[in-house]
Amino acid sequence: MARATLAVIVGNRDFFPDKLVSEARRDILALFAEMNIEAVMLDETATKLGGVETWDDAKRCADLFRQHAGRIDGVLVCLPNFGDEKGVADTIKLSGLHVPILVQAYPDDLDQFSVERRRDAFCGKVSVCNNLRQYGFPFTLTDLHTVHPLTPEFRQDLEKFLGVCRIVNGLRTARLGAIGARPGAFNTVRYSEKLLQAHGMSVQTLDLSEVLGWVQRLPEDDARVAKKLADIKAYADYGSVPPPSLVKMARLGVVIEDWMDKNDLVATAIQCWTSLQRNFGVNVCTLMSIMSERLMPSACEVDITGVVSMYALQLASNSPSALVDWNNNYGNDPDKCVLFHCGNWAKAFIPDAAIKTAPILGTTLGEENTYGAMAGRTPAGPVTFGRVSTDDAHGLIRTYVGEGVFTDDPLDTFGTRAVVQVAGLQRLMRYVCKNGFEHHVAMNASHTAGVLAEAFETYFGWDVHVHE
Repeated sequence: MARATLAVIVGNRDFFPDKLVSEARRDILALFAEMNIEAVMLDETATKLGGVETWDDAKRCADLFRQHAGRIDGVLVCLPNFGDEKGVADTIKLSGLHVPILVQAYPDDLDQFSVERRRDAFCGKVSVCNNLRQYGFPFTLTDLHTVHPLTPEFRQDLEKFLGVCRIVNGLRTARLGAIGARPGAFNTVRYSEKLLQAHGMSVQTLDLSEVLGWVQRLPEDDARVAKKLADIKAYADYGSVPPPSLVKMARLGVVIEDWMDKNDLVATAIQCWTSLQRNFGVNVCTLMSIMSERLMPSACEVDITGVVSMYALQLASNSPSALVDWNNNYGNDPDKCVLFHCGNWAKAFIPDAAIKTAPILGTTLGEENTYGAMAGRTPAGPVTFGRVSTDDAHGLIRTYVGEGVFTDDPLDTFGTRAVVQVAGLQRLMRYVCKNGFEHHVAMNASHTAGVLAEAFETYFGWDVHVHE
């Protein structure tokens, strides 16, 4: 995981005690050292104790931020006292930074309301936020209005904020690969490239015939094929797969990853049926699983907004995501259902992963042509689910997010599968259906719905429904 870098503005107002600024700098640097965060902040000699108050301070701080703009993930505004709202807002404006902003204010102590220790940051935070809004800068707040940096509460705030930064900065520059046409029967995965592009996400398309042509032209002795074959065998139980099918998967994997590398793609959505089975004789699921496990998410059925959802959840948690179907009721329990795909889930979700066939596709395509599907059961644990969808009729992007748990309830079936429990599941399904969302949803083994909602709503302005 790459080390995060935050620009830090320590606000000051000169008729409050100066020593509070020095104390705040020490607190922030100590916390950053513990959390492996790099700070870009004024030296104590650059301005009065390294704080920001005046127009000249703002210019100096903004110049420092511009020098490091390429590696700054977000801005932390730290208010050890009331601070100067203009100094904070002017710094961000002059810096030209377009990253998330977290506003933190120190609490006063009841036994330290003297002139020597009084902060008034409770009030100053309101003024700073007022100015940020006037200047047009979206920002994130701590859970508590005032919170000391060296507390578990602020550490949690900061961890969430780093997730927000990863989502916002990741999606704003995401290059996505669409391999093949969507399955003809799946209008559900239609989407607007233009709406995605308006938020920084671009889609590179590739015809499936190009992929199959490149596969055919790979030399028999290409060392990359042997390496990919070994990679597949090391990844999951392959004992039931015929050797020729494994070689086909390896050749296909070389071509896909080569194309991704050449185009700097972070994620893919692939035409996984029926052309691959009819014209090449394998499923691509195992390759998609390997990519998702290695934090290069891959969605089936050319579901580009599905892979955007996967990527966002991955960025929130720094762990693999999967695309699933809201697939089956679980008996008579209204708060449980079965999540399923035939299956391309990352191995993180299926520790008993095995490479198998896809029995459902096999009924029409011949099961011998579907080797490469994954099989495994997700164990009990936390889950966050989410969906990004382009609402073309209204020209906007709509989302929903929520949390639940994977359970160990009995489930006798094939493919990649899980039982999930979500409080109020029937309400959620009603919302999904009434608002025209896809039957696909992304899942992640974490509880990060709040991070996703903050990134989607505050920094992208998307319509967000948080299921509670």
